[in-house]
Amino acid sequence: MTTGFITALLAGAFAGGFINGLAGFGTALLSLGFWLQIMPPPQAVAIVVVMSVVSGLQGLWITRREIRDRPGRLARFLAPGLIGLPLGVSLLSVISAPLLKLVIAGFMITYGGFFTLRRSLPRFERPTPLIDVGIGFTGGVLGGAASLSGALPTMWCAMRPWPKGETRAVLQPYNVGILGMAVALFALQGLYDRETLLLIAMALPTTIIGAQLGIRLFHHLNDTQFRRLLIGVMFASGVALALRELM
Repeated sequence: MTTGFITALLAGAFAGGFINGLAGFGTALLSLGFWLQIMPPPQAVAIVVVMSVVSGLQGLWITRREIRDRPGRLARFLAPGLIGLPLGVSLLSVISAPLLKLVIAGFMITYGGFFTLRRSLPRFERPTPLIDVGIGFTGGVLGGAASLSGALPTMWCAMRPWPKGETRAVLQPYNVGILGMAVALFALQGLYDRETLLLIAMALPTTIIGAQLGIRLFHHLNDTQFRRLLIGVMFASGVALALRELM
């Protein structure tokens, strides 16, 4: 294991933890940019979902009050998402995952670019329980089919004028729940061999530190800044995803 390998491993761990602590998601966006250069994609993805869950669990603590105050809102997203996840996995045999990723990446770029250029953000203020259920379910399907569970829920929540704590109280536990199930599925597939577990143990402390720094910065953002952050991360995620698939 070379110095360059260890440097890339720890840099990806820190970057992924930081963005998750700041935005409540996005570990794969930054971590995979480093890790796909030094390890096979299945191993990189198996590690990044563990780092995502660990970072997310730290973020859950800062939104515990909002989660407790509105459990029904979270359930409308998370329960259908967990149902949709195995359905998405089963769809892999009949759809092209790379093509699906490119389509979603194009949607993320269009969405992020459009709302980044607008001076005012959209405000969907009325309750939309059926749409919430549909978004949660579709996010779960996309998570199983293309590892993109957070894309639609993030775009939808960024369009709601909720305080940043309430928004995060949906996105953070949603992603932790979906990715936690993904970790279990990967474990059943035998992806966590001795080498992968060693890399996880090496990356874990750096991810935790990065997440704590991201959480500290999150506290300094106001509600509008946080919504714009979500939109910006969506745009960057779409660009990164499209480049990975095209290359």
